[in-house]
Amino acid sequence: MGTTSSMHNFAIIVAGGTGARMLSSIPKQFLLLNGKPVLMHTVEAFYNSNSNPKIILVLHAGFHQYWEQLCTEYNFRIPVTLIKGGETRFHSVKNGLDLIDDELNAVIAIHDAVRPLITPEVIDESFRYAFEHGNAIVAVKSRDSVRQVWNDHTVALKREDIYLIQTPQTFQSDLLKKAYEVNYDDNFTDDASVVERSGEIINLINGSHQNFKITFPEDIAIAEAILNK
Repeated sequence: MGTTSSMHNFAIIVAGGTGARMLSSIPKQFLLLNGKPVLMHTVEAFYNSNSNPKIILVLHAGFHQYWEQLCTEYNFRIPVTLIKGGETRFHSVKNGLDLIDDELNAVIAIHDAVRPLITPEVIDESFRYAFEHGNAIVAVKSRDSVRQVWNDHTVALKREDIYLIQTPQTFQSDLLKKAYEVNYDDNFTDDASVVERSGEIINLINGSHQNFKITFPEDIAIAEAILNK
């Protein structure tokens, strides 16, 4: 396998949201953040990283033309390969993987389109670590106390042992493609859970609490405050 700055790095950015929880008719990846769509911030982070991945954008087929219109409106010229999403996130990722040649010793990062505050430094570390160790899952320790519902009561968990999983989730391509040969299962919560099912040990690397997912209307204001601080 080549270096992590090789042409065999890929980023699959998954943008499948419909905007329901944002109380918006526009999917959250297209809402404006500091004057341009959230999704453009996300793509720029990967484009500006030293890992220089080829970017595959997985988007619901009904929004392909809208994305192209936005690129024209905002003079957005970063090259991406645009493909249609699947029935679930699992199927969307699988569509992206199908574009990557099996013969390439690639490293593949999968990222939520609505995590626009991911930094190039974290992206580069995820590629480097996955290149050396097989996979790298960005995570942060919980800042809050955590309780788990157990039958009709709750139990306290040790906060020091709880990690909140983010993206990118980055893998060597042969490992990731093999894991995705299985049929979809409702227990697949993310890419790491798919790979773990195949018998691989999952490696966590440090993320950032600023790398949060745009989910609710107030999240846009929080993200703008961070960008403008």
